[in-house]
Amino acid sequence: LSNEIVLRGHTKVASALAVDPTGSRVLSGSYDYTIRMYDFQGMNSKLQSFRQLEPCEGHQVRSLSWSPTSDRFLCVTGSAQAKIYDRDGLSLGEFVKGDMYIRDLKNTKGHISGLTGGEWNPKSKETILTSSEDGSLRLWDVSDFSSQKQVIKPKLKRPMRIPVTSCAWDHEGKRIVAGVGDGSIQLWTIKTGWGSRPDIHVEKAHTEDITGVKFSTDGQILLSRSMDSTLKIWDLRKMKTPLKVFDDLPNNYAETNASFSSDEQLIFTGTSVEKDGRNGGLLCFFDRRKLELVSRVGISPHYSVIRSLWHPRINQVFATVGDKKEGGTHILYDPSVSQRGALVCVGRAPRKKSVDDYEVQPLIHNPHALPLFRDQPSRKRQREKMMKDPLKSHKPEAPVSGPGFGGKIGTTKGSLLTQYLMKLFVTGRWFN
Repeated sequence: LSNEIVLRGHTKVASALAVDPTGSRVLSGSYDYTIRMYDFQGMNSKLQSFRQLEPCEGHQVRSLSWSPTSDRFLCVTGSAQAKIYDRDGLSLGEFVKGDMYIRDLKNTKGHISGLTGGEWNPKSKETILTSSEDGSLRLWDVSDFSSQKQVIKPKLKRPMRIPVTSCAWDHEGKRIVAGVGDGSIQLWTIKTGWGSRPDIHVEKAHTEDITGVKFSTDGQILLSRSMDSTLKIWDLRKMKTPLKVFDDLPNNYAETNASFSSDEQLIFTGTSVEKDGRNGGLLCFFDRRKLELVSRVGISPHYSVIRSLWHPRINQVFATVGDKKEGGTHILYDPSVSQRGALVCVGRAPRKKSVDDYEVQPLIHNPHALPLFRDQPSRKRQREKMMKDPLKSHKPEAPVSGPGFGGKIGTTKGSLLTQYLMKLFVTGRWFN
């Protein structure tokens, strides 16, 4: 990881990240309610996004996921409705919202509260999974936005609504894992006649919200990241106790995840900036076999690291960072080991302007601004406007005003010495 580039543009923390299977397009979502789309093939060294989207006004982007064929992607925001976009960022539709006044979640057509996560089935281009604050997970068919395939209600001690904070598919798309707000981890196997009852239920797996869960490719290891500042490694064959608990990993964001390297020999996760400012945002790498810390890579001294992934095809590490004022995506790579991806655009200089370049400034004509196309004002407004014009309203002349006496301006009731002297001067008696 000797080289690094940064994809900037967000005005708040970058909370969502997705790289297509070919490693040519990057999606980043943020708390500033926008998604930025980057294309390595079309970018130059300025590293600017080619499209910016705002899926749902006023709602944070919480999760992004590409389809297995890279032709569409799933967008999960803080609203109750997930959206599907094509590869170029054009909206294909959004899933239906449920009736919030129906108590039983299984009878609602969709989620009734804000979404917390979502992921495309890695083996099926028509199936996606979403989790929500309403306490349910749902399976959807992308070909029909108006109906859902399955509603999953996690197992709880008491009949109440506890949010599902994270969810994920396994590599074969046959198992689902969810982190629940009560600190439990629950797992379901998709088979004939399956329902909401989990096959594996680990109570009190964490003491705070679980922000990320991840299966290994071989289906033997499960990672769980939590806001209790821990990363736990589980053996799916023995889920009573974790294999290893790594603590002292600050986590202040509900989207912080954990992931595997391309060969799955390393496990890594990001950390948040501590309140006392001692440590900045880090990427911490752990050995899967020895279950020990390998290294810590400083990503940013002032920004927290939220989402991170290691792309297996281009062999590059992506990490989203940010705070309340700025967000971006850091890409770490080694020119001797990495392929394409960031290497394509780093050495591509932006086009230089020529002296022959000429751009005509367009004239914008607004026909509704012309008097001919203006709406006629109401009679009341016309009358008020006419009353302000003294000629049209035939306003009489106002009398002359000023200090005086007896109808004469400039006189007083009593005689003044000056007036008496001037009178003598005019009549000529002054010189006698």
